Amino acid sequence: MKGMENGPGHDDSFTDLKLCFDGGLAVLILSRPKQLNALNLSLLQQIDRALDLVEQDPAYRVLLITGSGEKAFAAGADISELRGLSTEQGKRLSRRGQRLFERLEKSRLLVIAAINGFALGGGLELAMACDIRVMAHTAKVGLPEVSLGIIPGYGGTQRMTRLVGPAHALELIASGRKIDAHHAWRIGLVNHVVPAEQLLETCRGIANEMLANAPLSITAAKVAVRAAVDGKGNEGFHVEAKEFAKLCTTEDVEEGMKAFFEKRKAEFKGR
Repeated sequence: MKGMENGPGHDDSFTDLKLCFDGGLAVLILSRPKQLNALNLSLLQQIDRALDLVEQDPAYRVLLITGSGEKAFAAGADISELRGLSTEQGKRLSRRGQRLFERLEKSRLLVIAAINGFALGGGLELAMACDIRVMAHTAKVGLPEVSLGIIPGYGGTQRMTRLVGPAHALELIASGRKIDAHHAWRIGLVNHVVPAEQLLETCRGIANEMLANAPLSITAAKVAVRAAVDGKGNEGFHVEAKEFAKLCTTEDVEEGMKAFFEKRKAEFKGR
Protein backbone atom coordinates (compact mmCIF):
# COMPACT_ATOMS: atom_id res chain seq x y z
CA MET A 1 0.00 0.00 0.00
CA LYS A 2 2.22 2.78 -1.25
CA GLY A 3 1.78 6.10 0.50
CA MET A 4 0.87 4.57 3.86
CA GLU A 5 4.16 2.90 4.68
CA ASN A 6 5.98 6.23 4.62
CA GLY A 7 3.35 8.27 6.43
CA PRO A 8 3.94 11.17 8.85
CA GLY A 9 4.53 8.85 11.83
CA HIS A 10 5.27 5.16 12.34
CA ASP A 11 6.27 2.57 14.96
CA ASP A 12 9.24 0.36 14.06
CA SER A 13 8.93 -2.07 16.98
CA PHE A 14 7.05 -4.75 15.02
CA THR A 15 8.50 -7.47 12.79
CA ASP A 16 5.43 -8.66 10.87
CA LEU A 17 3.34 -5.51 10.61
CA LYS A 18 3.79 -1.79 10.11
CA LEU A 19 1.96 0.75 12.25
CA CYS A 20 1.67 4.27 10.83
CA PHE A 21 -0.09 7.39 12.07
CA ASP A 22 -1.66 10.32 10.27
CA GLY A 23 -3.63 12.73 12.43
CA GLY A 24 -6.47 10.80 14.07
CA LEU A 25 -5.98 7.86 11.72
CA ALA A 26 -3.84 4.84 12.62
CA VAL A 27 -2.90 2.43 9.84
CA LEU A 28 -1.97 -1.19 10.49
CA ILE A 29 -0.30 -2.90 7.52
CA LEU A 30 0.09 -6.68 7.71
CA SER A 31 3.61 -7.34 6.47
CA ARG A 32 4.56 -10.95 5.79
CA PRO A 33 4.73 -10.59 2.00
CA LYS A 34 6.51 -13.91 1.33
CA GLN A 35 3.71 -15.71 3.18
CA LEU A 36 0.99 -13.50 1.62
CA ASN A 37 0.47 -11.93 5.07
CA ALA A 38 -0.77 -15.22 6.55
CA LEU A 39 -1.88 -14.90 10.16
CA ASN A 40 0.50 -16.95 12.27
CA LEU A 41 0.46 -16.74 16.08
CA SER A 42 3.24 -14.17 16.11
CA LEU A 43 1.30 -11.84 13.82
CA LEU A 44 -1.87 -12.26 15.89
CA GLN A 45 0.10 -11.30 19.00
CA GLN A 46 1.54 -8.26 17.23
CA ILE A 47 -1.94 -7.14 16.13
CA ASP A 48 -3.01 -7.42 19.79
CA ARG A 49 -0.04 -5.30 20.87
CA ALA A 50 -0.68 -2.75 18.14
CA LEU A 51 -4.26 -2.39 19.40
CA ASP A 52 -2.87 -1.71 22.87
CA LEU A 53 -0.82 1.19 21.51
CA VAL A 54 -3.58 2.72 19.40
CA GLU A 55 -6.46 2.28 21.84
CA GLN A 56 -4.65 3.85 24.78
CA ASP A 57 -4.10 7.12 22.90
CA PRO A 58 -7.34 9.12 22.48
CA ALA A 59 -5.78 11.05 19.59
CA TYR A 60 -6.42 8.02 17.35
CA ARG A 61 -10.06 7.36 16.53
CA VAL A 62 -10.05 5.41 13.26
CA LEU A 63 -7.97 2.33 12.49
CA LEU A 64 -7.35 1.19 8.92
CA ILE A 65 -6.13 -2.38 8.37
CA THR A 66 -4.66 -3.54 5.07
CA GLY A 67 -2.02 -5.86 3.67
CA SER A 68 1.39 -5.14 2.23
CA GLY A 69 1.87 -5.65 -1.48
CA GLU A 70 -0.82 -6.07 -4.11
CA LYS A 71 -1.51 -9.81 -3.86
CA ALA A 72 -2.96 -10.31 -0.41
CA PHE A 73 -4.78 -8.68 2.44
CA ALA A 74 -4.18 -11.88 4.42
CA ALA A 75 -4.21 -15.29 2.78
CA GLY A 76 -5.57 -17.20 5.75
CA ALA A 77 -3.96 -18.67 8.83
CA ASP A 78 -0.47 -20.17 8.69
CA ILE A 79 -1.22 -23.79 7.69
CA SER A 80 2.05 -25.03 9.20
CA GLU A 81 0.70 -24.12 12.64
CA LEU A 82 -2.55 -26.06 12.14
CA ARG A 83 -1.06 -29.52 11.57
CA GLY A 84 -1.13 -32.11 14.33
CA LEU A 85 -3.21 -30.15 16.81
CA SER A 86 -4.89 -32.04 19.61
CA THR A 87 -8.53 -31.32 20.44
CA GLU A 88 -7.50 -29.11 23.34
CA GLN A 89 -4.83 -27.31 21.31
CA GLY A 90 -7.36 -26.69 18.54
CA LYS A 91 -9.82 -25.19 21.00
CA ARG A 92 -7.15 -22.91 22.50
CA LEU A 93 -6.07 -21.73 19.05
CA SER A 94 -9.66 -21.02 18.01
CA ARG A 95 -10.40 -19.10 21.21
CA ARG A 96 -7.17 -17.09 20.80
CA GLY A 97 -8.25 -15.82 17.40
CA GLN A 98 -11.84 -15.31 18.52
CA ARG A 99 -10.80 -13.17 21.49
CA LEU A 100 -8.57 -10.96 19.35
CA PHE A 101 -11.19 -10.40 16.66
CA GLU A 102 -13.89 -9.80 19.27
CA ARG A 103 -11.62 -7.19 20.81
CA LEU A 104 -11.30 -5.52 17.42
CA GLU A 105 -15.05 -5.67 16.89
CA LYS A 106 -15.77 -4.07 20.29
CA SER A 107 -12.93 -1.54 20.19
CA ARG A 108 -13.76 2.13 20.70
CA LEU A 109 -12.00 2.66 17.36
CA LEU A 110 -13.91 2.72 14.10
CA VAL A 111 -12.09 0.00 12.12
CA ILE A 112 -11.91 -0.07 8.31
CA ALA A 113 -10.58 -3.07 6.35
CA ALA A 114 -8.97 -2.12 3.04
CA ILE A 115 -9.05 -5.46 1.21
CA ASN A 116 -6.28 -5.01 -1.34
CA GLY A 117 -5.91 -8.65 -2.41
CA PHE A 118 -6.77 -12.17 -1.32
CA ALA A 119 -8.61 -12.30 2.03
CA LEU A 120 -8.99 -16.00 2.70
CA GLY A 121 -9.76 -17.99 5.82
CA GLY A 122 -8.43 -16.12 8.83
CA GLY A 123 -7.79 -13.10 6.62
CA LEU A 124 -11.48 -12.80 5.77
CA GLU A 125 -12.34 -13.47 9.41
CA LEU A 126 -10.15 -10.49 10.32
CA ALA A 127 -11.86 -8.31 7.71
CA MET A 128 -15.31 -9.36 8.94
CA ALA A 129 -14.38 -8.27 12.48
CA CYS A 130 -13.82 -4.75 11.15
CA ASP A 131 -16.68 -2.25 11.08
CA ILE A 132 -16.43 -1.34 7.40
CA ARG A 133 -14.95 -3.26 4.48
CA VAL A 134 -13.72 -1.65 1.27
CA MET A 135 -12.56 -4.04 -1.44
CA ALA A 136 -10.38 -3.55 -4.49
CA HIS A 137 -12.14 -4.76 -7.63
CA THR A 138 -9.28 -7.19 -8.28
CA ALA A 139 -9.42 -8.84 -4.83
CA LYS A 140 -11.04 -12.14 -3.91
CA VAL A 141 -12.36 -13.45 -0.60
CA GLY A 142 -13.41 -16.82 0.77
CA LEU A 143 -13.44 -19.27 3.65
CA PRO A 144 -11.75 -22.38 2.20
CA GLU A 145 -11.19 -24.21 5.51
CA VAL A 146 -13.38 -27.19 4.56
CA SER A 147 -10.83 -28.09 1.88
CA LEU A 148 -8.40 -28.72 4.76
CA GLY A 149 -10.89 -30.74 6.77
CA ILE A 150 -11.67 -27.97 9.28
CA ILE A 151 -14.05 -24.99 9.51
CA PRO A 152 -13.45 -21.28 10.17
CA GLY A 153 -12.39 -21.00 13.81
CA TYR A 154 -11.81 -17.29 14.48
CA GLY A 155 -15.50 -16.34 14.45
CA GLY A 156 -15.99 -16.71 10.70
CA THR A 157 -19.08 -18.94 10.85
CA GLN A 158 -20.82 -16.45 13.13
CA ARG A 159 -19.87 -13.17 11.47
CA MET A 160 -20.45 -14.44 7.95
CA THR A 161 -23.95 -15.56 8.96
CA ARG A 162 -24.72 -12.20 10.58
CA LEU A 163 -23.46 -10.27 7.57
CA VAL A 164 -24.99 -12.20 4.67
CA GLY A 165 -27.56 -14.54 6.22
CA PRO A 166 -27.43 -18.31 6.78
CA ALA A 167 -28.07 -19.42 3.19
CA HIS A 168 -25.22 -17.42 1.62
CA ALA A 169 -22.97 -18.15 4.61
CA LEU A 170 -23.41 -21.90 4.50
CA GLU A 171 -22.99 -22.00 0.72
CA LEU A 172 -19.70 -20.11 0.89
CA ILE A 173 -18.37 -22.00 3.91
CA ALA A 174 -19.41 -25.49 2.74
CA SER A 175 -18.14 -24.95 -0.82
CA GLY A 176 -14.93 -23.20 0.20
CA ARG A 177 -15.52 -21.02 -2.86
CA LYS A 178 -13.52 -17.85 -3.50
CA ILE A 179 -15.71 -15.01 -4.71
CA ASP A 180 -14.88 -11.79 -6.49
CA ALA A 181 -15.50 -8.27 -5.25
CA HIS A 182 -18.82 -7.71 -6.97
CA HIS A 183 -20.25 -10.97 -5.64
CA ALA A 184 -19.08 -9.96 -2.14
CA TRP A 185 -20.76 -6.56 -2.52
CA ARG A 186 -23.98 -8.04 -3.91
CA ILE A 187 -24.52 -10.25 -0.86
CA GLY A 188 -23.59 -7.50 1.60
CA LEU A 189 -20.20 -8.82 2.66
CA VAL A 190 -18.40 -5.56 1.79
CA ASN A 191 -19.51 -1.92 1.82
CA HIS A 192 -17.73 -0.67 -1.28
CA VAL A 193 -15.90 -2.01 -4.33
CA VAL A 194 -13.43 0.39 -5.93
CA PRO A 195 -10.63 0.27 -8.50
CA ALA A 196 -7.47 -1.01 -6.83
CA GLU A 197 -5.67 2.28 -7.39
CA GLN A 198 -8.46 4.13 -5.54
CA LEU A 199 -8.65 1.82 -2.52
CA LEU A 200 -6.42 3.89 -0.24
CA GLU A 201 -8.00 7.19 -1.27
CA THR A 202 -11.50 5.83 -0.67
CA CYS A 203 -10.61 4.52 2.79
CA ARG A 204 -8.99 7.83 3.72
CA GLY A 205 -12.13 9.64 2.59
CA ILE A 206 -14.33 7.45 4.80
CA ALA A 207 -11.95 7.92 7.73
CA ASN A 208 -11.93 11.70 7.29
CA GLU A 209 -15.74 11.82 7.28
CA MET A 210 -15.75 10.04 10.63
CA LEU A 211 -12.91 12.10 12.09
CA ALA A 212 -14.91 15.28 11.37
CA ASN A 213 -17.65 14.18 13.78
CA ALA A 214 -17.89 14.02 17.57
CA PRO A 215 -15.60 11.27 18.93
CA LEU A 216 -17.91 10.26 21.78
CA SER A 217 -20.84 10.06 19.39
CA ILE A 218 -18.99 7.71 17.05
CA THR A 219 -18.09 5.39 19.94
CA ALA A 220 -21.66 5.47 21.24
CA ALA A 221 -23.02 4.71 17.77
CA LYS A 222 -20.75 1.68 17.50
CA VAL A 223 -21.92 0.39 20.89
CA ALA A 224 -25.56 0.82 19.89
CA VAL A 225 -25.14 -0.85 16.50
CA ARG A 226 -23.33 -3.79 18.11
CA ALA A 227 -26.25 -4.14 20.51
CA ALA A 228 -28.59 -4.46 17.52
CA VAL A 229 -26.53 -7.42 16.31
CA ASP A 230 -25.69 -9.09 19.62
CA GLY A 231 -28.65 -8.17 21.82
CA LYS A 232 -31.92 -9.99 22.39
CA GLY A 233 -35.43 -8.63 22.09
CA ASN A 234 -35.56 -4.90 22.76
CA GLU A 235 -32.14 -4.77 24.44
CA GLY A 236 -30.68 -2.70 21.59
CA PHE A 237 -33.26 0.04 22.10
CA HIS A 238 -32.32 0.29 25.78
CA VAL A 239 -28.62 0.50 24.88
CA GLU A 240 -29.39 3.22 22.32
CA ALA A 241 -31.34 5.27 24.89
CA LYS A 242 -28.54 4.86 27.44
CA GLU A 243 -25.85 5.98 24.99
CA PHE A 244 -28.02 8.89 23.79
CA ALA A 245 -28.56 10.04 27.37
CA LYS A 246 -24.84 9.90 28.21
CA LEU A 247 -24.07 12.23 25.31
CA CYS A 248 -26.63 14.86 26.31
CA THR A 249 -24.41 16.43 28.98
CA THR A 250 -21.09 16.36 27.11
CA GLU A 251 -19.13 19.43 26.06
CA ASP A 252 -19.23 18.13 22.49
CA VAL A 253 -23.03 18.19 22.26
CA GLU A 254 -23.04 21.78 23.50
CA GLU A 255 -20.40 22.69 20.93
CA GLY A 256 -22.16 20.81 18.13
CA MET A 257 -25.48 22.54 18.68
CA LYS A 258 -23.89 25.92 19.21
CA ALA A 259 -21.98 25.54 15.94
CA PHE A 260 -25.20 24.55 14.16
CA PHE A 261 -26.98 27.75 15.19
CA GLU A 262 -23.89 29.87 14.47
CA LYS A 263 -23.60 28.23 11.02
CA ARG A 264 -19.97 27.16 11.50
CA LYS A 265 -18.04 23.93 11.68
CA ALA A 266 -18.00 22.36 15.15
CA GLU A 267 -14.69 21.84 16.95
CA PHE A 268 -15.11 18.68 18.96
CA LYS A 269 -12.82 17.82 21.88
CA GLY A 270 -14.01 14.35 22.80
CA ARG A 271 -15.35 15.54 26.15
